[in-house]
Amino acid sequence: MTDDVTTLEITTMRRRIDEIDLAIIGLWLERAGLSQQIGQARLAAGGTRLVLSREQQIIERFREGIGDEGTELARLVLRAGRRAI
Repeated sequence: MTDDVTTLEITTMRRRIDEIDLAIIGLWLERAGLSQQIGQARLAAGGTRLVLSREQQIIERFREGIGDEGTELARLVLRAGRRAI
């Protein structure tokens, strides 16, 4: 532990990380649900469940925003929207 970061500061930062994790989980579930609804609506209208060009846009957005790891994260996010939660 460095001298300029106290135990209290670490505890405070960890608490904030926990809050962020909960927000990410909530957003993940919301996004997956919306994606599933869109897929169902597309199928009901006679279309395909997936639009690969749209998925590529999402992958590129994550890669640009996060870096190379963003590609992996985008693929996980997209996969979550394809399954029932």
